[in-house]
Amino acid sequence: MDTLDLVQLHCPPSIVYSTDQVFDDLDTLVQEKRIAAYGVSVESTAEALTAIARPGVATVQIIFNMLRLKPLDEALPAARKAGVGIIVRVPLASGLLSGRYDEHTTFAADDHRTYNRHGEAFDQGETFAGVDYDTGLEAVRRLAPLKPEGATMAQFALRWIIDHPAVSVVIPGARNPAQARLNVEAAALDPLSADVHDQVAAVYDELIRPSVHSRW
Repeated sequence: MDTLDLVQLHCPPSIVYSTDQVFDDLDTLVQEKRIAAYGVSVESTAEALTAIARPGVATVQIIFNMLRLKPLDEALPAARKAGVGIIVRVPLASGLLSGRYDEHTTFAADDHRTYNRHGEAFDQGETFAGVDYDTGLEAVRRLAPLKPEGATMAQFALRWIIDHPAVSVVIPGARNPAQARLNVEAAALDPLSADVHDQVAAVYDELIRPSVHSRW
């Protein structure tokens, strides 16, 4: 193809978001029609806000899920105001929000859910959205009764995300075609009630906010 639709810088060092030369070069690529648009992936809301302030940034990819609510404070409103698309990654908190794991679940030695729980290899926020595993399990148990009848826990988690008007698209993982189809079907669920959203926030405030909210 002659023109790439979208190029994203994936979680570069924080200094990159404040480096004019990087974005000047990306603007040149747009002018030359090598790319149609560009965006960034970020680890923190601070990085997101820096990127959104750049006039040429079309998208911001950010971690956002029922265990990571901080983007709601500033990043998502700022993106919506600026017309910047929000791409949500880690929507199921590395599978925690699928409801399939418990205290007896083990992960392979080469799985980041084993070796990066405390940020040993890369940003801790990429693994279980930075939430302590046992705390995350307790949060999921409290969230499970809120899911719509007939929906899976993963579909509930995805529906919760796409209820937010600032979100453009969600990129969940899928191990097989059946999971991919179930993910897509989440979009057909009715929007969740305000009461459900309030209860999700209450679980977050009690269990997750104290250890996670200030970090990302």
